[in-house]
Amino acid sequence: MSDEIESTLAEVVGFFEGRFAEHGAVPQGVDYNSVAAQVTRFQQLEKILEGHAGRFSLLDYGCGYGALAHYLRERGHAFDYVGYDLSSRLVEAARETPGADPAWRFTSELEDVEPCDFAIACGVFNVKLEASEAEWEAYVFQQLDTLRQRSRLGFAFNTLTSYSDADRMRDDLYYPDPKRVFDHCVRSHSRHVALLHDYPLYDCTFLVRLR
Repeated sequence: MSDEIESTLAEVVGFFEGRFAEHGAVPQGVDYNSVAAQVTRFQQLEKILEGHAGRFSLLDYGCGYGALAHYLRERGHAFDYVGYDLSSRLVEAARETPGADPAWRFTSELEDVEPCDFAIACGVFNVKLEASEAEWEAYVFQQLDTLRQRSRLGFAFNTLTSYSDADRMRDDLYYPDPKRVFDHCVRSHSRHVALLHDYPLYDCTFLVRLR
């Protein structure tokens, strides 16, 4: 990983910690506009679990305050959960969020994370700050390798989309061409990839099935 990306990631962590300090354990605390927007994204990512019967293990990659775990529990899923985040402050906050299951494990050390049945990354690739498109794309594709390495049955993630309205796009955010990301996933990870671009937000979701 380049020094430029390392520096950017430190700034991204600061960005999210600032949001959380301002808003707390709510969607705005991880830079979502509303509960509805967060839930809509979770609903798309949850589709990676379709067809799987019984208990499963899950890596929440970029877990923030652990909202995905709470959502999946409310949906009736039975799972063993590990939440990973670059921010040790958010990891600590996730442990202390009201209603967190004591069995859920949170860490800011990727080396502590063993492969799980599924991995999900929600909103972790959006904020690039001043990184160039090429630098950030290389970083994102590297992170997809990590998701692949730590998932046995499949992984899901979302990104913003280059089909967003031009007047709503920001220079500090990453808007990849969904076709390019889809092609990368098919060529690098699995022939069984779904691209979801039919829900009313300025992003899209990728489901990569490994078995």
